[in-house]
Amino acid sequence: MTRKNLMLVAAFGSLALLLGAFGFQVLGYAPCKLCLWQRWPHAAAIAVGGLVLMLGPLVLLGLAGALAALTTSGIGAYHTGVERGWWPGPTSCTGGGNALDGLSGQDLLSLDGPTGVVMCDEVAWAFAGLSMASWNALASLALALIWLSALRYPRIG
Repeated sequence: MTRKNLMLVAAFGSLALLLGAFGFQVLGYAPCKLCLWQRWPHAAAIAVGGLVLMLGPLVLLGLAGALAALTTSGIGAYHTGVERGWWPGPTSCTGGGNALDGLSGQDLLSLDGPTGVVMCDEVAWAFAGLSMASWNALASLALALIWLSALRYPRIG
């Protein structure tokens, strides 16, 4: 396996995870704020894969791909902790709505507030005891290792 092939495998892995996330969304699993945050680094890794096709398997691109994969893995691990109650998440998508001290009387009485907010601290789907965020964290960590292992190979093909 060449450096270029490994980098493209890792970029394709991000594409597969991103398409999977969109697939779950089509099936009715609306993403929360943290789910959306996890998608952006995958898009970056896919873009890096495109650069690998155009420029070749440069070390800098391998590092950028690994950084993107590690970023989404970290966000996924953070999201897992929020879901399991290990630490608090963003107030805009967690908790029971008890933090009303920043709202005015008009805001509290308004019917124009956001509807359909997807909570970040609720697991929408799980397999083998792990949520989508947990699976993303693990799969993305594996992709980061592929990006990094590509750097061990000489810059050919």
